[in-house]
Amino acid sequence: GSLVVNYPFDDDEQGVAIYSKSPDDAVFQQLALSYSKENRKMYQGSPCKDMYPTEYFPHGITNGAQWYNVPGGMQDWNYLHTNCFEVTIELGCVKYPKAEELPKYWEQNRRSLLQFMKQV
Repeated sequence: GSLVVNYPFDDDEQGVAIYSKSPDDAVFQQLALSYSKENRKMYQGSPCKDMYPTEYFPHGITNGAQWYNVPGGMQDWNYLHTNCFEVTIELGCVKYPKAEELPKYWEQNRRSLLQFMKQV
């Protein structure tokens, strides 16, 4: 896991980790930023220093393919084939948090979710 909002495209023609801009890149960045700005730790860009010391996401967002290449992902498929704008929100450095930690996750992301919904 990580703490970041990832937006299309998640892959590129060469199959390497480079920025892969979609036609709606500016809209995807706006959506991603609307979420990350309300989560202080996410917005700072280096949320998982202990686990991934070199990982940095400016303002808590990343183009999927620039982070790592995912050919055939659902986020890109839905965008290309159904015109559905999706982002992937990674909520924490630990992929499977303990149940007692879930209220903390809610508090860290509640304002982000509300701001994200306002983008509609």
